[in-house]
Amino acid sequence: MSIKALPPDARPREKLLTRGAGALSDAELLALLLRSGLRGKGVLSLAQEVLDAFGGLAGLLHTQAPALQSIKGLGPAKRAELLAVLEISRRALSQQLQSRPLFDSPHSVRQYLQLQLGAKAHEVFAVMFLDSQHRLIAFEEMFRGTVSQTSVYPREVVVRALSLHAVAVVLAHNHPGGSAQPSRADEVLTQSLKSALALVDVRVLDHFVVTAQQACSMAEMGLV
Repeated sequence: MSIKALPPDARPREKLLTRGAGALSDAELLALLLRSGLRGKGVLSLAQEVLDAFGGLAGLLHTQAPALQSIKGLGPAKRAELLAVLEISRRALSQQLQSRPLFDSPHSVRQYLQLQLGAKAHEVFAVMFLDSQHRLIAFEEMFRGTVSQTSVYPREVVVRALSLHAVAVVLAHNHPGGSAQPSRADEVLTQSLKSALALVDVRVLDHFVVTAQQACSMAEMGLV
């Protein structure tokens, strides 16, 4: 059924304006962004197809541009709008983490790291550099590798921390294979970085292992 065929009070735009965004389903929210469907396929059906293809809104938000091209009906304009929403989400979370201590909102930290790293097909090692009040100074992807391995150089992390006048850091890397369980190599790397940064009075507060589905805190596991 097309949106025009729905009763006025059941159309996504009207529902949002009269009852609030919370009254809309995931497909209805996405349909508002997509605006139009295909010949023989309404925008609500297209929106549901996109959600099914990427595992819901969470999966869609962690999707990168090339994957969106696989969906018939997502032309350049629609893909650009979806990617813009993703970037807005990243920037909003970044501003939130810059304005208050990082661990006042641990859920936001996880969301932020998943948005930054969760969809990457190759392994990336990143660092969140923090000030004396544990607010975010910068998030930087420092090393990139293959799906299975990344070479991380503690000296470069130390130099960057000093240049940013960071007092603490949160480490993060993704596991493209899908498991957020830290490996023994992750534990060894964490301790190596912790020792190197301690020499310049920079604390390692946590090390997150990130997938599209979750961000696992090594500190919560007693591994930092």
